[in-house]
Amino acid sequence: MKCYKCHKRMPYVKGMKFNEHKLDGWRCPCGEIYYEPIQAEKILLLNKLKKSKMKAKLGRIRSNLILRLPKDVEFALGLKQGEEVLLQIEGKQLKMSVA
Repeated sequence: MKCYKCHKRMPYVKGMKFNEHKLDGWRCPCGEIYYEPIQAEKILLLNKLKKSKMKAKLGRIRSNLILRLPKDVEFALGLKQGEEVLLQIEGKQLKMSVA
């Protein structure tokens, strides 16, 4: 990829810091940085979701109660069907984390 500022070739770099996250992208010797678009989109969406409250629906399949997550949460966290998550009860709150 070429830098739009100085037109030099930019090497691909893995694990560059972006806020508290690490993203892949391109870094130019002139100081310009271009992050991998899909990774950056996930981080920006995750930051937006952290600031908001959202509703999720509970459903039932046979004897199991299921929690339906919004598609934005699925994309931002990279969740897939069948993947395991960790649940923790704290007082009257249910906290979920990706395993």
